Amino acid sequence: MRLGAFELDEPVPELIEPHALVMLDPWIDVGSVGTLTLNWVEKELDAEDLGRIARPGNYFDFTRYRPTVYYEEGRRQVAVPNTYITYGHTSAGTDLLLVHMLEPHIHSDSYIESMVRLLGRFGVRRYVLLGSMYDYVPHTAPLMVTGSASGGEAARELERLGIGGSKYEGPTTITTLISQRAPELNMETMTLIVHLPQYTQLDEDYTGAVRLMDIVSDLYGLSPDSEYYDKARQQLVEIEQALAKNPQLKGIVKELESQYQSGPTAGKPEERPPKMSPEVERFLSEMEKRFRDDQSR
Repeated sequence: MRLGAFELDEPVPELIEPHALVMLDPWIDVGSVGTLTLNWVEKELDAEDLGRIARPGNYFDFTRYRPTVYYEEGRRQVAVPNTYITYGHTSAGTDLLLVHMLEPHIHSDSYIESMVRLLGRFGVRRYVLLGSMYDYVPHTAPLMVTGSASGGEAARELERLGIGGSKYEGPTTITTLISQRAPELNMETMTLIVHLPQYTQLDEDYTGAVRLMDIVSDLYGLSPDSEYYDKARQQLVEIEQALAKNPQLKGIVKELESQYQSGPTAGKPEERPPKMSPEVERFLSEMEKRFRDDQSR
């Protein structure tokens, strides 16, 4: 079945006021935290395929999102990057749409319209964006999560979880227009962004994934994956081992700890990065430039 740009598998399931859990690559998925979180939910719910963009080349530049080659039963296959959706049912009775969303490069208006039509077709009650960003935070402190919500119930959930609002202003993703159209769909929105240490930059950051996993578990009554906790602990051990061999980085982490713990909004999001020593500022700027260069390739 075609629905805008999407091809839906048949028979199309009937879902009751589902919530959509969404990750967005690459804009707000550093350390693959959103991806890891959705992968865990899919495993927990034994999620089923729902659909995907029928012609991904209409929206994505495959010199930037590279196809990958793999072997299946001895045969060479090619996986083409795409936006795809799965679904599942929680034991608490909430249906979930799980959206692995890629940032479009072209024809963004058509892409946004198709996403809005999809959400409307299934009567999505709440749109939840899960993601991660780099920040001036140490790995030794509990990872900070910021967010926002529209709709009374979503706002109350965010307050109950103790998640502070974000004051960010600046460049954003075109897919923000999806949540801006929530009122016409009678849909709540919620954003949950975990802040990761800028100096780690792991391909898969399980500490960040655990932080979001715990929140999603609380919201939807799911069981956390013990393997994620084990991998998070191992990554922290490896970071400490790396610090022991790098006195400069160890000093930078100490300064970040001091700023994080003794600042005027200790443990809470700040409107701008704290003032640090020139050495720390230079190091973090170099890390940020390296990350942006990698993202632009």
